[in-house]
Amino acid sequence: MNNEIVLEFKNHVIPFWQNLKDDEFGGYFGLLNYNLDLDKKSEKGCILNSRILWFFSNAKIRLVSNEYIKYADHAYDFLVNKCMDKKYGGVYWSLNYDGSVKDDNKHTYNQAFAIYALSAYYEATGNNDALKHAFDLFELIEGKCRDKDGYLECFTFDFKPAGNDKLSENGVEAKRTMNTLLHVLESYTELFKVSGDYRVKRCIEEILNIFAQKVYDYDEKRLKVFFDEKYNTLIDLYSYGHDIEAAWLIDRAVEIIDEKEYSDEFDKITSDIREHIYEEAFDGASLPAEKCEGIVEQSRVWWVQAEAIVGFYSGYEKENNKIKYKKAIKSIWEYIKNYMIDKRIGSEWYWQTDRFGNPSNKPIVEPWKCPYHTGRMCFELIRRGEIHV
Repeated sequence: MNNEIVLEFKNHVIPFWQNLKDDEFGGYFGLLNYNLDLDKKSEKGCILNSRILWFFSNAKIRLVSNEYIKYADHAYDFLVNKCMDKKYGGVYWSLNYDGSVKDDNKHTYNQAFAIYALSAYYEATGNNDALKHAFDLFELIEGKCRDKDGYLECFTFDFKPAGNDKLSENGVEAKRTMNTLLHVLESYTELFKVSGDYRVKRCIEEILNIFAQKVYDYDEKRLKVFFDEKYNTLIDLYSYGHDIEAAWLIDRAVEIIDEKEYSDEFDKITSDIREHIYEEAFDGASLPAEKCEGIVEQSRVWWVQAEAIVGFYSGYEKENNKIKYKKAIKSIWEYIKNYMIDKRIGSEWYWQTDRFGNPSNKPIVEPWKCPYHTGRMCFELIRRGEIHV
């Protein structure tokens, strides 16, 4: 598995995303359909650009190679000069192909991913302006995107409340979501790691408290997903992918803040989340997407498989008597190799397959289909010493 994963990224995934660099209008091309037709005039999602910036920054750090810096620089320039609103602050939702604004909504989720990317770019390059931009967005989230009870979702360009259709699904519109909260936690964890700023640490602790008090269901051993403003849950949705991702991201946050009271509390929570996922959802080879109102959605989504590898490895690190997690990692990698990696020239990974491994016709690249989850699988296993460059 060691050499296979590193070679998959060095020889396949990284070159694929390098080839999407738009040298005329900046950033990276935003749509490659299932038939591998590249639409150079499709919208460019700012989340996609942030995730690409994060990806190439971490490729430099984890693969110890300066060849990836120019690709990170390219994404950074586009983020700062096009995706950021210089008048009202914050990051837009999306741009047109030429860098003009397409959707000027400001979503908390989007601001968080820019912080995540800027923190990684600062770590990779030492660019102090990147760290300043990250803190500007931190101050913006804390000043305009939250209330006393936690984090809100979507806003207009000038930060008036807007409908949250972008991060809602399954027929509900949520005032708060586990997904946004999780990725604010993720971004603040990396910002605190590179800065040591006590204000960020305090916010991480507040978010962990929200997870423990409002989001985690102690009886069901899973995270609730969509809420009204008072954290009343709106739908019985069990997101297997987000839960296995959240387990290791919470572990990471607790590790970085290094406070015993949080490790004592969350070690059991994340252990129970992983165990429940393993027992209920893992089929011996892969992980389905979710269960809504008791019905399992059986598609196998690219990012869910990648996060499952990291999530189970994090569990094995903490409880190395659970050899089953190590075996699960190898089984999921075999599934990815056999069914998720697209062998066609000019492609990357399929978006999803059915339960039998047949790919869907969803795009290979679009605003949500990105190298963040796939890259993180590789980079986290390198960081943890499971695989070696």
